Amino acid sequence: MRRRLSALLLALGLTFAGGAVRASAQPRERWVGTWGTAANWRPPTADSTQSVAPPPAAAAGAPTPVLLHASNQTLRQIVRTSIKGDRVRVVFSNTFGTLPITIGAAHVARREAESALVAGSGRRLLFGGRAQAVIPAGAILVSDPVALVLPAMADLAIDVYLPGDTATWNSPLTVHRGAFTTSYVSASGNHAGETPFPSVDKMTTWWLLSRVEVVAPAPARAIVTFGDSITDGTRSTIDGNRRWPDVLSRRLRAQPATASLAIVNEGIAGNRLLAEASPNLGVNALARFDRDVLAQPGAAYVIVLEGINDLGMARPEARPSAEDLIGAYRQLIDRAHAQGLTIYGATLTPFEGAAYFTPEGEVTRQAVNQWIRTGGAFDAVIDFDKVTRDPASPTKFLPAYDSGDHLHPNDVGYEAMGASIDLALFK
Repeated sequence: MRRRLSALLLALGLTFAGGAVRASAQPRERWVGTWGTAANWRPPTADSTQSVAPPPAAAAGAPTPVLLHASNQTLRQIVRTSIKGDRVRVVFSNTFGTLPITIGAAHVARREAESALVAGSGRRLLFGGRAQAVIPAGAILVSDPVALVLPAMADLAIDVYLPGDTATWNSPLTVHRGAFTTSYVSASGNHAGETPFPSVDKMTTWWLLSRVEVVAPAPARAIVTFGDSITDGTRSTIDGNRRWPDVLSRRLRAQPATASLAIVNEGIAGNRLLAEASPNLGVNALARFDRDVLAQPGAAYVIVLEGINDLGMARPEARPSAEDLIGAYRQLIDRAHAQGLTIYGATLTPFEGAAYFTPEGEVTRQAVNQWIRTGGAFDAVIDFDKVTRDPASPTKFLPAYDSGDHLHPNDVGYEAMGASIDLALFK
């Protein structure tokens, strides 16, 4: 009887102690991801034949997309926050590494411009009180928290000093290629926290980063945007923060009712629901869903925009059917609901004219979109197809939104996608 009473009181937010009933203290704040990225990997013997070509939007003179090796160098990597907080910790990742990797030093600060830091904002990152740390194979590493007032929509510079030589490290390197953000590579040595930063190279790839977390008031939650290159921001302007999740983040920040909702972008260019094409494109969505969505601290919502690459990259005789893709969506929905997340389905955008377009793939896309709209399995629908298609030719992008490859939006198209999302979905 006493056990039943205790269980009932606990469910009501009360505790039974010393014969008296008292209210349990409810948490007033929590850790929430203010920024995140999805991991893929680079083979251990990276060379010019294994690196992937620059993003199509990269203009002449743009940063090298993939830094091949680092040897006794410091990387100053730039990320953009979504929600504010006054305590910060950084999560590093060796998810695809088969060997431990050493971080010689790490540092975090607000970025002023390019590689320059906001004066007085720098904080040394420690790991269990130590400046140096080893990330085991396949593991993540969470830094100790630091006191740092971090505004929403601010640029954060994360320095990581790698004392070893990745050219001799016989292990895949955990990276995110499609950063569309310029980061900086130092001359030899530990330059974590230094200003000016002795930069000798630039790149648009994030190394060993998983997410940045902040302590925020308890109402704060995260929206995870889960998808492929169209969520990752392919062909958006480098350093412009013009991806559709960026647009959504700015809109959320502008409304008091949604200002505490973070955006964690877990898109990977080339990613598929059911298969993999190469290491650079990440493991399939079903395999990465737990790590990239369910494990996100404070996650409450997930938006799924994934499947167009399953139609385009597969050989015609092996192409997944609409039923195959729908089965994958149902798996994601069931797993999200089991963890208490609300999950929204986004319709697949047009792709006629893209290099891998086929009429068969278009038939499947239409069937999948019809199911997303009418199947009732997702908690709600975000109709990106309707937003981006050309009314005069619905299998194609609206010319004003087409980046030129007939698959990815331009900045204007991404703006329209982000602007189309009903913010009432998150209230």
